[in-house]
Amino acid sequence: MAHLQPLPKDTHPELADSFAIFERILGFVPNSLLTMQRRPKIVEGFGALTRAVMDPDGEVDLGFKRLIAHFCSRAAGCQYCMAHSLVAAKIHGISDEKVAAVWEYASSDLYSDAERVALDY
Repeated sequence: MAHLQPLPKDTHPELADSFAIFERILGFVPNSLLTMQRRPKIVEGFGALTRAVMDPDGEVDLGFKRLIAHFCSRAAGCQYCMAHSLVAAKIHGISDEKVAAVWEYASSDLYSDAERVALDY
């Protein structure tokens, strides 16, 4: 299988704002985005999607949004996404105990009824 190497972050200066979003969320720019910048419009579109989903003015807590992403990543078996979503969840205040109990969310006291409904969905 062919692999593309990530490009340097400054390859497309017009993507600086898009990359800044991910630096705020994760503390770094993921290699996936550095690779995607071969097609700058893809990075811009992914950034717009991320801004919409992770809107801090939404009704769902930002940390829990990241925990949902981690839950879905684990269910799909994507270790790359698991790593990034876990970092983001912890940055946004999700405890190690809550992460460890994610597969027992239905019975764990660490999860609210609303969180259980979201994870059931």
